[in-house]
Amino acid sequence: MISRGDRIDVLRAVRLSGPLALTFGDEPVDLILRNGRIADVAPTGALPARGLVLDGEGHRVVAGLWDHHVHTVQWALNAERVPLGDVRSAAEAARVMGDAEALADGRRVGAGMRDALWPDTPSLALLDERTGTEPTYLINADVHSVWLNSAAFRREGFLPTDDGMLREEDAFEISRRLNAADDLTADAAVRRAADRAAARGITGAVDFDMAWNAEAWLRRADAGFAAHRVEFAFYAADLSRAISHGLRTGDALPGTGGLVHVGPLKLITDGSLGTRTAACSHAYDDDPANFGVLTIEPDRLRDLLTDATASGIEVAVHAIGDRAVASALDAFTYTQARGTIEHAQLVRHADLARFARLGVVASVQPEHAVDDRDMVGMLWQHQRALSHPLASLLEAGIPVRFGSDAPVAPLDPWLTIAAAAHRTTDDREPWQPNERVGVISALRASSRHGETDIEIGGLADLVLCGSDPLTADRTELHRMPVSATLLGGTLTHLA
Repeated sequence: MISRGDRIDVLRAVRLSGPLALTFGDEPVDLILRNGRIADVAPTGALPARGLVLDGEGHRVVAGLWDHHVHTVQWALNAERVPLGDVRSAAEAARVMGDAEALADGRRVGAGMRDALWPDTPSLALLDERTGTEPTYLINADVHSVWLNSAAFRREGFLPTDDGMLREEDAFEISRRLNAADDLTADAAVRRAADRAAARGITGAVDFDMAWNAEAWLRRADAGFAAHRVEFAFYAADLSRAISHGLRTGDALPGTGGLVHVGPLKLITDGSLGTRTAACSHAYDDDPANFGVLTIEPDRLRDLLTDATASGIEVAVHAIGDRAVASALDAFTYTQARGTIEHAQLVRHADLARFARLGVVASVQPEHAVDDRDMVGMLWQHQRALSHPLASLLEAGIPVRFGSDAPVAPLDPWLTIAAAAHRTTDDREPWQPNERVGVISALRASSRHGETDIEIGGLADLVLCGSDPLTADRTELHRMPVSATLLGGTLTHLA
């Protein structure tokens, strides 16, 4: 009997996607797996099936799926927090949190609110009235702002604000504190969340937790973590530390058996749409004086990219508004750094060519487009740049990678692929239908580094689909049954 943790020798009778499909067509083939890689491919039955055989029963197999933007511990801990994504007003949010049970540390924590869409506004008095003396925190879906009651302000040592809101760096500091679980608690939550991700076909993730994660991932690997591959990022405060440790992007972290690799330097250069702090060329529709904020000035950004590049470290630059994207591209041009622009939700038409010419990767989150469409209509109607582009990026020749920004959006690659291909999650017409991309392009952008295909000699990181993604409609993509997930030929999930 085959079970999770078994190493598969033959994946029998599967249909391919990608370049190998040009050779074998849509007829079933057998994949011969050896030492964690694909050793051979042949029509079903043409080669002897030795060892442990997993029968694909004619289903489609795709390259292992990656999420290129995850805040791992925060995503894992969110399962214990009050979900606020469906809350429709500040009054309702305050009531929900007032009725919520406190966590073991005595704090009430909710996550996923979208206050930019609420008809009323948060206030310290409203939250105090409903939540009393228990420290209470409501984290915005974009993580760039947090609503606190007076008890929470006192606990954290921050001066209270009239609206009860902390934004940008202050909000990040609150998130860091809320995510600072003890190692056993955090690691157990990460293992549970990673198993859920494997059940959706995830074989790798880029970790953007706001912490120094080298020791954490070494500890998890030593304890047997093997659900997916990891590339871990670090932030500007730890750049000198990374350089002194000799970390270089792409290197395997010693002691992890090649499962964990060093990722990029993460730099946050502006805010977000929902918090109204993304740096834009035109003002926000509800505030003519607000153009957002650049949180790293151009000269400082250039210096950071120079230092990173000189040490063999790539960069991942958070830039949502078009001013921030332009500033990031300026820095890439000056330094010839390698890396990604994360999010790129508002891009000037003229900057598409610069993006492509520099070879900078657009690491984007297709679900943000469908989640943000109402906020764009409220706050960015007068922007002239491209909002939440996808097809435009690919057509310009820009390398593209997909992710979720979990916990901002659920870590489920099939939701990501469906959002990219259909640009809607409900009964409304597709939003900006010209920015839709094909499922094959979406699958590729969801593979490792947005460029991985099933090939002889390649890693045996594979996903056996329960229905055919190439012919599935939006609902079928959303619900895509995953029959099996293989990481280096080893089953991390079996339905």
